[in-house]
Amino acid sequence: MTAEQEINRRRLLELLARPGNGSCADCGASDPTWASFILGVFVCQNCSGIHRSIPHVSKIKSVVMDPWHASEVKLMTALGNNAAKAKYEQRVPTFYYKPTFLDCHVLLEQWVRARYERNEFVCVDKQEPYSTGYREGFLWKRGRDNGQFLNRKFILSEREGVLKYFNKHDAREPKAIMKIQTLNATFQPSKIGNPHGLQITYLKDNSTRNIFVYHEDGKEIVDWFNAVRAARFHYLQVAFPGASESELVPKLTRNYMKEGFMEKTGPKHTEGFKKRWFTMDDRRLMYFKDPLDAYARGEVFIGSKENSYSLLPGLPPSTQGNRWPYGITIVTPERNFLFTCETEAEQSDWIAAFLMVINRPMLPQEYAGESPAAVAPSPSTWGHPSLSEGTGPAHFSLTACQEE
Repeated sequence: MTAEQEINRRRLLELLARPGNGSCADCGASDPTWASFILGVFVCQNCSGIHRSIPHVSKIKSVVMDPWHASEVKLMTALGNNAAKAKYEQRVPTFYYKPTFLDCHVLLEQWVRARYERNEFVCVDKQEPYSTGYREGFLWKRGRDNGQFLNRKFILSEREGVLKYFNKHDAREPKAIMKIQTLNATFQPSKIGNPHGLQITYLKDNSTRNIFVYHEDGKEIVDWFNAVRAARFHYLQVAFPGASESELVPKLTRNYMKEGFMEKTGPKHTEGFKKRWFTMDDRRLMYFKDPLDAYARGEVFIGSKENSYSLLPGLPPSTQGNRWPYGITIVTPERNFLFTCETEAEQSDWIAAFLMVINRPMLPQEYAGESPAAVAPSPSTWGHPSLSEGTGPAHFSLTACQEE
């Protein structure tokens, strides 16, 4: 390394200490060590790979390993992450999902492309695919019974307040109608087995219904995701006119707190333990025979410690049957639920997720046994924790399929 290159490298390291440059310009990961010498931003290694996929827009170098020219360092000095944010995020819609380093690749890639390649947040007309209140198109949907993905027509209509899909392209009547009020969408690439896999949930006959979809084009599936968020945002604005945007945005869509396999036994604790897929959706603990089942086989409502809910590591000494070695007992006002995990690490993760919910005081609307993550809270209880909290929480509910 020449003396000039060493000077340039030290200067770049000094620039990383400036406000805004200490985290990735795209995903917020700490301590970025890569930079775009075209856009003037510092990024993490993961996002640097996305920048390499758009060489007509961005070119990447390592801050510490690659040689830098003085002109490139001068550009980095003049720009930086804060300047790029001001330039490329001028008009990001409130409902638009800004991914972080915790999110899946398709969300991050489309966020980077939307900012720098398509200039979506500078030119508002480029936001039309997800901001008009109506979207129509085709998605590959997994069949409930046969597990095959088939091309299905979907229509999202804010005016009607629904997302619906059709089994045949020329069908007049939809196969399913999902109300925006209870709609959720979350990316599940590993679970679905597709990098663009999206899980959509809604309430049907007071039970959670899952459908699994994808699109070959990353932009298309992310546009669908943000269109759902836009519809939810506008619905909530009308339903709760006194609520601030900061209160509404967390309720647009949500990721699950924890998912994975555990074993469970029945209410008598004498039945054999069965391996099931569990999903922790705020205070709803749902379990499925298979991760891609359309309906849960049962749902457990997890209340708070103020209402006599608690957690005990391990199982009661009298527990019978062959099972995984790492147990968890959830204590509720009327019965205990016994679960087992295959590894100690999984047990620790589930305990942390359960305690996060149990240690959080319940909101008024949760006393009906309905998590605010699953359904929109009633206007009478929005932002009024002092209102009457009813007679007590529902702690366990079953879907149409009986508990095993």
